[in-house]
Amino acid sequence: MLKNSPHVSDERRSAVLAAMAELGYRPDPIARSLTERRTRTIGVVVDDLANPWYVGLLQGLRPVLHEHGLRPLLADGRTEPDAVEALSDLRVDGMVVVGTATPTAIVQARSVSAALPIVVAGTREPLLSTVDLVANDDDAGARAATRHLIGLGHRRIAHVAGEGEVGRIRLAGYEGEMARAGLTARSVPGDWTEATGHARAREILVGPDRPTAVLAANDLSAIGVLTAADELGLDVPGDLSIVGYDDTFFARMQRLSLSTIDPRTVEIGRAAGEVLTGRLDGDAATPTMRLLAPRLVVRRSTGPVPV
Repeated sequence: MLKNSPHVSDERRSAVLAAMAELGYRPDPIARSLTERRTRTIGVVVDDLANPWYVGLLQGLRPVLHEHGLRPLLADGRTEPDAVEALSDLRVDGMVVVGTATPTAIVQARSVSAALPIVVAGTREPLLSTVDLVANDDDAGARAATRHLIGLGHRRIAHVAGEGEVGRIRLAGYEGEMARAGLTARSVPGDWTEATGHARAREILVGPDRPTAVLAANDLSAIGVLTAADELGLDVPGDLSIVGYDDTFFARMQRLSLSTIDPRTVEIGRAAGEVLTGRLDGDAATPTMRLLAPRLVVRRSTGPVPV
């Protein structure tokens, strides 16, 4: 009856639904899950809830799950190191690991993936033979950002790097384009935070050979660079051009107007949901890695090299 069986007449269905409404009846999801051997929940492990990049990815993921009658169950992988294992113990039907996974999460994902489908979304780790991966092409994005700055005439271009595999790939893309143009790469280690972007920029934006452009690991890091430039009296983009990565809502704010790389975050979330629901529907193909092509978004934080 409640599963819309074609063997139940419309009249009987209407009568039963009316009685349920009158009695305030609600189906018991626990009993249903025991019958179906499914909880209709999907574990979503996010490694940094403070990063606005995750908002876009979840905006793409959640509608796909809801269309399939699934509910996301969110866990913070940074504050809960055993999040993958804990969600598995709750009998989720599948899992999406979003962002840079901790070493513990990688070990747990390797173990858990034998029992339920896992999709890694928006990052390049853990790269396991038993999980699907959906992300943007970080190498192509970093190269596009670097080419943009070179095309504006910049020759002293620094990079505030990120961490993990994504940080490594973006660094390699930046270095590759610098080498192709015959330019010397200058990178400093960082992470994905505004505070570190600010600290690293304060170190490199001094001296007679300071860079005329900076490619930051992501938008949050770029905001830190913008703050440091302002503190040092540097005009953006008159004295310094800055490019971020992720095209978060911060980058789109008129006051910041940050040139950045759009990794198509919402589309990544949507694709991750489609891959996962396909697995739940019986798709037994070999797990794959799908990379979406990023796009350069030019705003007011970049301009020609100062003369």
